[in-house]
Amino acid sequence: MNRREFGLAALTAGGIPGAAQKAGAAAATGSHIGNLYPFVQKQADRAPIELSFLRAEFRDLKSWQKLARAKVFEHMFYTPPPVEANPQVIRRTDRGDYVEEYLAFSTTPDLRVPAYVLIPKNTRLPAPGIVALHDHGGFYLWGKEKLIQLEGEHPVLTEFRQKYYGGKSTAVELVRQGYVVAVIDMFYWGERRMILDDDPFEFRERPSTMAEERIREFNRRSSQNEQLVARSMITAGITWPGVMLWDDIRTLDYLASRPEVDRRRLGCVGLSVGGYRTLMLSALDERIRVAVSVGFMQSHPAQIRRNVINSTGLTFHLIGLLRYLDLPDLSALIAPRPIMFINGSRDGLFNQNGLKAAYEIIARCYTKAGVTERQVCRLYDAPHEFNSEMQAEAWQWVRKWI
Repeated sequence: MNRREFGLAALTAGGIPGAAQKAGAAAATGSHIGNLYPFVQKQADRAPIELSFLRAEFRDLKSWQKLARAKVFEHMFYTPPPVEANPQVIRRTDRGDYVEEYLAFSTTPDLRVPAYVLIPKNTRLPAPGIVALHDHGGFYLWGKEKLIQLEGEHPVLTEFRQKYYGGKSTAVELVRQGYVVAVIDMFYWGERRMILDDDPFEFRERPSTMAEERIREFNRRSSQNEQLVARSMITAGITWPGVMLWDDIRTLDYLASRPEVDRRRLGCVGLSVGGYRTLMLSALDERIRVAVSVGFMQSHPAQIRRNVINSTGLTFHLIGLLRYLDLPDLSALIAPRPIMFINGSRDGLFNQNGLKAAYEIIARCYTKAGVTERQVCRLYDAPHEFNSEMQAEAWQWVRKWI
């Protein structure tokens, strides 16, 4: 089945209502965009995907990667000049079997990002380094703390981690396995959240006594304004994904510069938007030797009928890139390096037929690259999460390669 045929199949997958038409009445579409859907879907089905590595004219992987990677960078519409990281360690805490550093460093001349770096104490250094990338989750008040459990943390944060991470602090799980781990706040999350001029003390300081309803109120407001911030960035001539992805690349720069880190053995892992960031960081930076992307994979044409609403936004969508590369096509930018994709069959954010199609494209890309065994696409009977069973398989995959 070619991509156009897949798109047409996805149109009817799951049984789009075929209600009897009354004279002059439009056919039911079952889509969030109603009668506009057929037109939009046809455009997606006709998209040429001009730079897919699976096209017959692309025979040499390295030559194709140079061309395709340049196209991705072009669509980021943001290229910050290089800058010295100038890290400032604010606090260093002995956690028994590892040391936790809370610090800030520069990613651009205009941005300093808050971060945690975890350093194992019972491992021979320099050790492999991992960039751990936090999720979206509609939960903006905290970012990096989702992956690092701290004393006295708010119970709502603990509950969030229980729901999406099986109660585990994934950065801590990794440092205890012998990796040096870096975690930053993504733009608009945690210490980089949006604070308005007249915001109350609670929104500004995040006290441990903050009421659950106030946390929900802050997250709700942040959700309502997320696309406004993205549109404001577009008005400034840049894109949110550009800022986000360059922050991640510069985080890798900083991690690789640390004396405790073996820069030949670097990896990344993330859930949800962290899974998207993992895919993109691996695709754009060849220093990543192994990656695990969780909860963010799809062939985009299958999303249009009902799944765009909570999965595609200006926050993490490179406008126009889908004319050239579908999301699974980006996996060929990672080959021959190893990548694992993990998703849930009960994840309502993504069309399951589109997920299966994406997995097939990834397998074909790696087969064409001659390294079929270096990609693994796993589907769990699970919702949108990175549970303990998924984590066990992910950590085994990382150990295998670095």
